[in-house]
Amino acid sequence: MTDAREAPRLDVDALLTDRRTQIVVCCGSGGVGKTTTAAALGLRAAEHGRNVVVITVDPARRLAQSMGLTELDNVPRRVPLPPGAGGTGRPGTLHAMMLDMKRTFDEIVESHADPERARLILSNPFYQSLSSSFSGTQEYMAMEKLGQLRQSGDWDLIIVDTPPSRSALDFLDAPERLGRFLDGRLIKFLSAPAKTGAFRLLGAGFGMVTGVIGKIVGAQVLKDVQTFVTAFDAVFGGFQERAEQTYRLLQAPGTAFLVVAAPESDALREASYFIERLDQDRMPLAGVIINRTHRTSVRGLSAARAAAAVEALEEAGNHRLAAAALRLHAERARLQDREERLSAHLTSAHPAVPLTEVPARPEDVHDLEGLREIGAAIADTGDRAGPAAPPG
Repeated sequence: MTDAREAPRLDVDALLTDRRTQIVVCCGSGGVGKTTTAAALGLRAAEHGRNVVVITVDPARRLAQSMGLTELDNVPRRVPLPPGAGGTGRPGTLHAMMLDMKRTFDEIVESHADPERARLILSNPFYQSLSSSFSGTQEYMAMEKLGQLRQSGDWDLIIVDTPPSRSALDFLDAPERLGRFLDGRLIKFLSAPAKTGAFRLLGAGFGMVTGVIGKIVGAQVLKDVQTFVTAFDAVFGGFQERAEQTYRLLQAPGTAFLVVAAPESDALREASYFIERLDQDRMPLAGVIINRTHRTSVRGLSAARAAAAVEALEEAGNHRLAAAALRLHAERARLQDREERLSAHLTSAHPAVPLTEVPARPEDVHDLEGLREIGAAIADTGDRAGPAAPPG
C-alpha cells in the first residue's frame, strides 16, 4: 500500500528561496493550522532573505503575540526577526497583517470614487451590510488585498492564509460569485427605478413588480439597494472583471498553492477534493502539508507486539515501569498506524503530489522561536535552531 512516506517530498525551502515564487496560498479546511503554517513559512522565507508579507485571516491573539506584535490589523506591520536570522546570509524582512474585509472594501470605494460619491456609498445601509457579512465578501476582499500588495511592489513574496470555509470550493468561487452578484441582472433590475427615466421606459408594469418586491423585502431596503447600486455602478461597473483578474493572478506563474491538512479523515478528504479542484482550474499546486502527525521513533516494534509484551510483563508481576513505557508506545503506534492509513488514501489518489508532515507539538506556538521550529519541521531539515544559509 502507498503511504505518506512514499509520496514525493515537498521541498519547501526550494519553493521559498526561488525568486520566481511571488505568491504562496495556504488553503484547506478549517482547524488544520493554516494560519500558523502561513506565519511559519513567512518567517522562514524572511530568514532566507526574502521580503515577505503574510496576510492572515482572524488569527488567534496568541499568534500575533508570537510574532512580537500587540495586534494585527489591515495595515502590514513589521515583525522583528529573532537573533541569528539568516544564518550566515543576509535576512530579509517580515511583515504581517490581519484582513479587515470591511476596511478593504472601504479602501476600494475611497480609491475609485470622488469624496461625495464615496460618502454616499459608505453611509448606505445596504453597503454596510454587504461589506460586513455578505457571503463571499471575506474571500473576495482577501484577493483584493492580495492584488493591492502585489501592485505595491514592496514585497517580493506574499503568503496568504485563506479564510476558513465550509467547503474547499468557497475560496475559489466566492470572488467570482460576489462579482457576478454585483454585476448581475437582479441588482440592475432593482436599481432601475432609481435611474433617470426608468419608469417612463419600463412603464407601469415595472412599478407593480417593484412594488411587490418592496412588500417582500421592505420599501426602505429596496430604496437602500437602489441608492447603493446607482452610486456604486458609476464607480465600478466592472466588478466581475476585477474578480477575473484576481483569478488569473492565482493561475499565473509565480503563484504556488499549498494544501494544508491534518491526519483526520474529514480534513484529508477535503484536501483531496481541493487538489482535484486546483487541477481542474489549472491552479499551480506545490504540494501538501499534513500538520500534527504522531510518529514513534521505534519503527520496528508494532502496536500488537508492544501490547503482547505488556501482557507478559503484567503476568510476571514485575517491571511495571517497562510495562508502562510499552503501553504508551503501543498507543502511539496505533495512532501512527491510523494516521498512515488515512494519509495512504490521499497519496494513492494523488501519487505525484509532493508532501511533507509536521509533527504535533506538546503546546501551542507562543513566540517566534516556536514559529521557527515549525518552519524547520515543514522544511524537514532537522535544523530546529534556524534555517541554513540561503544558496549562493
